Amino acid sequence: MKRVLRPVPIAAIAATIALLALLAYAVAQNGPDSSIDSAVAAGRRPAAPSLDLPRLNGGGKLSLKSLRGKVVVINYWASWCPPCRDEAPLLERWQHRIEGRNATILGVDVLDVAADAQGFVHRFGITYPVVRDASGASRGPFGVGGQPESFVIDRRGRIVDVRRLPVTDAYLRRVLPPVLREPA
Repeated sequence: MKRVLRPVPIAAIAATIALLALLAYAVAQNGPDSSIDSAVAAGRRPAAPSLDLPRLNGGGKLSLKSLRGKVVVINYWASWCPPCRDEAPLLERWQHRIEGRNATILGVDVLDVAADAQGFVHRFGITYPVVRDASGASRGPFGVGGQPESFVIDRRGRIVDVRRLPVTDAYLRRVLPPVLREPA
């Protein structure tokens, strides 16, 4: 005698498969945007997304567009992020190396408590500009999936390199000097 599946178990199996497919689609759509990474890996320099956020210290807003003509290293960080604490002194040293060469580090404090972020800036003696993105909305256009992540922007506002890990001295020594030598 053959056993035939009843309509209820078949419907449950179909619903489960549909839900799994929907979940897979949602995960794929909400993952980091790899278009910037792909373009940079192919040797292209895509235009940096716009960035216009309030300064952490409350001194108005700062936009990436206002820094056009400078080499900018955008660093996404948060005070609660251990690798961010590890790389903060290195970024501050590099700020002192590059600030006289029409370049700057730009810190983007993201998904953080303002007082904690201000304590972080004070603790590490950060002198480069820091903006605050409390909601994390600026992460999407850059494809930021976590902290720390950094982007090297040339003087024309194009992304030269992406670092989805903490920056290292070796990384900055390799990437920044050629960009610093380029004309505006």
